[in-house]
Amino acid sequence: MRFVTTIIIGAGQSGLAMSRHLTDRSIDHLILERGEIANSWRTERWDSLRLLTPNWQSRLPGYTYDGDDPDGFMTMPEVVRFLQRYAELTHAPVVTGTLVTQVRNVVDGYEVTTSQGTWRCRTLVIASGACNVGAIPSLSAGLPPEVTTLTSLQYRRPNSLPDGGVMIVGASATGIQLAREIQASGRDVVLSVGEHVRMPRTYRGRDILWWMDAIGAMDVQYSELEDIERARRLPSLQLVGTPERVTVDLNNLRKSGIQLVGRLVGLRDAKAQFSGSLANHCALADLKMNRLLASIDAWVNAHGLTEQFPASHRYEPTDAGSDTKLSLDLHDSGIRTVIWATGYRPDYSWLDVPVLDRKGRIRHDGGVVAAPGMYVLGLPFMRKRKSSFIDGAGDDAAHLAAHLSHRLARAAA
Repeated sequence: MRFVTTIIIGAGQSGLAMSRHLTDRSIDHLILERGEIANSWRTERWDSLRLLTPNWQSRLPGYTYDGDDPDGFMTMPEVVRFLQRYAELTHAPVVTGTLVTQVRNVVDGYEVTTSQGTWRCRTLVIASGACNVGAIPSLSAGLPPEVTTLTSLQYRRPNSLPDGGVMIVGASATGIQLAREIQASGRDVVLSVGEHVRMPRTYRGRDILWWMDAIGAMDVQYSELEDIERARRLPSLQLVGTPERVTVDLNNLRKSGIQLVGRLVGLRDAKAQFSGSLANHCALADLKMNRLLASIDAWVNAHGLTEQFPASHRYEPTDAGSDTKLSLDLHDSGIRTVIWATGYRPDYSWLDVPVLDRKGRIRHDGGVVAAPGMYVLGLPFMRKRKSSFIDGAGDDAAHLAAHLSHRLARAAA
């Protein structure tokens, strides 16, 4: 049995940021990682994926992007190198190839059982991520066996798919990127669209995330919202990171030949049924986007910066088309693959502590878990809107490291 004051589970950006803050506070700790550093970035992403955030926004405590393309978007190998370099510079105590199989309560802390033995610790930080398992709706059971089904975690590239058309379910960041890539490879693509967050890549000469950073939208605190649980469930922004900084929205996807349909509500006998609310979802997304653009314009005006940026403008309303189908026969339409871009969920099957709600999510207050000395990092809108981005890991880790340190000091007094 080995003992350490704090164990961090996961060596992604959140775990590494927490490690840096614990090191600064002279708190001994280990990071247990099932694979290698940045494991999910290495193994659970499709080949062409780039970050949605500009390179300049890749910031961790005491470390930031310093390359020659600050407005570009890192590829996955570049993200891995970025995090590896950070781990090296901070001398992060990472134990790789160590799969956690159980965490349970013991006197004065936790016992962590792994593929490499057992540790005990006083405090525990769960930084294993929010995207461990693809969330597949139960109606997927209605797919015929001859149709290949994948989650976005399993997809790698168009030529790895069976011949034939593809239906993608979900039109947030992942769904629109996969639809664009697969259609460009020459396949027929049907995109099932539910609630989404429309967002231009650039506005008034700047990246939209530059604007959200400047006006303080990324730093909105979880405690400021009336319904934080809804905010945490919102779809990801409809953005794609490309060298050309292109905007990808439903309008240009439809014009490229992708067939838009509503939210998938049923599957039976190879027939898919869709909601008739597509137009309403699109109108609501347009409304919310325009509210954000109006807040940017108001910020520019309030700071007397009108002359420094191009004039304000608005984007063409989303046109879902006049012939939107409410049903589709997968066989007749040539659909041979369905990709579920319907979100993700964390995997806490190893957590033998009563801190999960009925949906398997950790109950926490801004990262402070409902168990003594336990913390969680890297979840959507955990403390701020930017919590699930690389740029948000440092601020969240700083707060929780202070809370953890104070707890240890109280226990020692």
